[in-house]
Amino acid sequence: MLGKTAGGLFWMFRYLERTENTARMLDAGLRIALTRSAAAESEWKSIITATGLRKEYEERHGSFTGPKIIDFLLRDKQNPGSTMAAVVNARNNARLVRTALTRELWEAVNESYMVLKDVLAHPITDRELPGVLQTIRQHAAIVRGTLAGTMLRNDIYDFARIGTFFERADNTARTLDVKYYILLPSVRHVGSPADNVQWEAILRSVSSVRAYQSVHHGDTDPRSIAEFLILDRRSPRSLAFCYDKIVSNLGYLSKANAAASASMEQANTLNAMFQERDIDAIFTQGLHEFTQCFLRESFRLGQQIEQDYRFTE
Repeated sequence: MLGKTAGGLFWMFRYLERTENTARMLDAGLRIALTRSAAAESEWKSIITATGLRKEYEERHGSFTGPKIIDFLLRDKQNPGSTMAAVVNARNNARLVRTALTRELWEAVNESYMVLKDVLAHPITDRELPGVLQTIRQHAAIVRGTLAGTMLRNDIYDFARIGTFFERADNTARTLDVKYYILLPSVRHVGSPADNVQWEAILRSVSSVRAYQSVHHGDTDPRSIAEFLILDRRSPRSLAFCYDKIVSNLGYLSKANAAASASMEQANTLNAMFQERDIDAIFTQGLHEFTQCFLRESFRLGQQIEQDYRFTE
């Protein structure tokens, strides 16, 4: 496979995963803003921080208000990290690798672009927002389902899956780090209804409320939430689950190329972070320190994958 094709697939699915992640974070922020107005500014600030776009936002808007952040993250043409920018980039990458995709997958991506371009053509009102976020999530699910249902399990599929889980792990780590860090000063409120709503917001941001509740029987415990989102391999949004899949798909690529790549070695090293320690060891190290270490090493892995598979060639 040409390096540009591999890179196009990797980034196409990173961008598609990003649209859904942003929608879920905004949905969680909206619920907090509607139920606890006193915490609204802090919640919106945490969302923009988790996306890694806080500096860009502050330079242009300053104050952290719901309408400004929603517009910035969903449809701002000057924000390269907005949902609309991600949809455009996903479609452009899909066009680049058109011959590698099934007809059904191309049509799903193209329809997603056309629908969201129309939906995000004007500022989103409070009444419209839940429906818009649901539309974004639905189209991400359709594309993901079409990939699973129509594509051969070959190197094309491997790069698509690596892009998906790479972006998902990055989002889970950033969300957990930012929200946990913000909630930590409120330890005096642990166990209160307000505290439980905030911790549930972490799970809602990564689409894991029902999954967590089914395992922990509805108990919203900060330590258990961190363990679930980092180490629980049953959860499709956990870091451990994502890196199991990344290692698996990189392994298929290494076998196909009859050589173990440097990125495979780095992925195995990262995966060992979730196999060789429990949640107590992570908390002893410091959750913030652990997630920051993970994000640095994950960034390095992304660069190594690009180099090993020659995305620019």
